[in-house]
Amino acid sequence: MYKFYTHFTCFISLSGYEAPNLRKLADKIAASGYYVVVPDFFYGEPYDLQNLNRPIGEWLKDHGTDKGFEDAKPVVEALKSKGISAIGAVGFCWGAKVVVELAKPKLIQVAVLLHPSYVTVEDISAVDIPIGILGAEIDQVSPPELIKKFEEVLKAKPWVDSYVKVVLNVAHGWTVRYDPQDSKAVKDAEEAHQFVLDWFAKHLK
Repeated sequence: MYKFYTHFTCFISLSGYEAPNLRKLADKIAASGYYVVVPDFFYGEPYDLQNLNRPIGEWLKDHGTDKGFEDAKPVVEALKSKGISAIGAVGFCWGAKVVVELAKPKLIQVAVLLHPSYVTVEDISAVDIPIGILGAEIDQVSPPELIKKFEEVLKAKPWVDSYVKVVLNVAHGWTVRYDPQDSKAVKDAEEAHQFVLDWFAKHLK
């Protein structure tokens, strides 16, 4: 019997959903027996830091998280139409907001957020499914203080199984934007990857 896992490519990177490290992670999850889906929510136009004519504000006009959420819904519905009843989603950076929006109406059963962006305390307050959150110690987008607030909100809801941690000595994007030649960076990323596997093994039945 297959375990089903929906892996949303929600990390803003120079190479989008084709980022090699992200593909490696998708393969790792699939090798554990999950059905993995990696949609291209950026339609071949990932954010490019080097394109000064297309700053993040302009890019987001065409690739906002609200659009990402709308694009994700038919993916979830397509999986359910195939008889898949348990779906987990993991969001990196930009994608964390998309995953939270899927979690609020319980369109998915399990959520993981890694170095999230655009996620608010109010968002987390509206989540009532198992959720794991790993934040980075070095992160101006979602600093440790914000991650701690997420933890406080979730601890106030004991009926929701949650896990929140600020990972020390890592920066925003460490789980997919690491140098494969840097052994410490690889180790840090792989520990986060293992958390994803363990969290889904626990909650995706």
